[in-house]
Amino acid sequence: MLEYIPIIMFASVCVIIMAGYPVAFSLAGTALLFAVYGNVANIFDMDFLHALPNRLYGIIDNTILIAVPLFIFMGVMLEKSSLAENLLNSMSQLLRNFKGGLGISVVMVGMLLAASTGIVGATVVTMGLISLPTMLKQGYSPSLASGTICATGTLGQIIPPSIALVLLGDIIANSYQQAQLAQGVFAPKTISVGDLFLGAVVPGMLLIMMYIVYLTLVARFEPRSMPIVTEQKIKSSFFQLLKPLMPPVILIFSVLGSILFGLATPTEAAGIGAIGAILLTYNANMLSYDLLKKVAQKTTEITSMIFLILIGASIFSLVFRGFGGDQLVEDLLKNIPGGLFGATFLVMLLIFLLGFILDFIEITYVVVPIVAPALLGLGLDPIWLGIMIAVNLQTSFLTPPFGFSLFYLKGVAPNSVHIQDIYKGVMPFIAIQIILMAQLAIWPSIATWLPSLSN
Repeated sequence: MLEYIPIIMFASVCVIIMAGYPVAFSLAGTALLFAVYGNVANIFDMDFLHALPNRLYGIIDNTILIAVPLFIFMGVMLEKSSLAENLLNSMSQLLRNFKGGLGISVVMVGMLLAASTGIVGATVVTMGLISLPTMLKQGYSPSLASGTICATGTLGQIIPPSIALVLLGDIIANSYQQAQLAQGVFAPKTISVGDLFLGAVVPGMLLIMMYIVYLTLVARFEPRSMPIVTEQKIKSSFFQLLKPLMPPVILIFSVLGSILFGLATPTEAAGIGAIGAILLTYNANMLSYDLLKKVAQKTTEITSMIFLILIGASIFSLVFRGFGGDQLVEDLLKNIPGGLFGATFLVMLLIFLLGFILDFIEITYVVVPIVAPALLGLGLDPIWLGIMIAVNLQTSFLTPPFGFSLFYLKGVAPNSVHIQDIYKGVMPFIAIQIILMAQLAIWPSIATWLPSLSN
């Protein structure tokens, strides 16, 4: 019974979080209660908690994590301004004569927003407020419109520079070193957040292409679901329509390109993005003291939430390891039928199911540090594992009945759009993402090829 205490501890924290208690305090409180119980029962060594100050100092001293508030600031600044609305209007006019042109415009603008905000909820809500009324007004079916917006909003998980990839990259890097040290490799190889960004480029572009192909096929075979708007009058020239698209595109490619070409670290590139977002807003005559205040407050709220969860997760992981949880997980994964494939499939299924009740931040800080060292010790490529986890969570956020993005959209959708419409609309996109995961499983080089060129 004692060897299963880590599993009971993990299940307990999931139940407490589902009950609605704050995640950070649930993690820390559950861990400390189990630690006290273990100390009283003489089955837990409180010396494990002596490592907590070093853990917290490591968080403070981690320069990679400085990128988090800077990327959040960049995303919130673009979200609070009307740049996204201008992007959608220009893109939809450029593609006005294409079958499914508005739907494709939503995907393209959502891709740019995902790359700039990196936050699923922000992208879904923003696209829902901007594009859903327009799509419905132009005759798009509620299910197709809502499904497209939900799926596009989750691109923030996989399109660099994504906050999810920043956090995952840091955790995967630490887990990779831990796995190598456990195998007696005392000069371990390292991976960086930039490597994970590179690994996400091809899968992300492939996913967007599959979205566009699907919408094109729907426009071809079910034109009533997404009609061409022939009566729309063009008041601007091609170059005038292209003008609003260029600044955000240049900003995103500057940020991403500086990382991919080794010109800047993710943290430095995040600083470029934050300053660039301010300049874009100023150039559009939308910058004001009130806007800066709102953006700063929202950035502080999100950043504080992330780092508080990280502190709670650090306490949880220390107590979890003190009860032998890391060894228990490693033994379970090694003894699963099917070897490495069986262990990987089980972990991916667990992460997928936990995505219904936990946000990507909690899963990144609580689940990944537990399972990643064992999987990497069995021989998985760390970049491939990070990308698979990101795509898996993206799929989980879309899947009824609990997917987060479904409820984000429902919260801002008109009353004419029912939750059943949203469920129906996301099904084809879930299938597309499962196809992508199957492709990654069959051809891991989809994720590992580009990073290998930079080494």
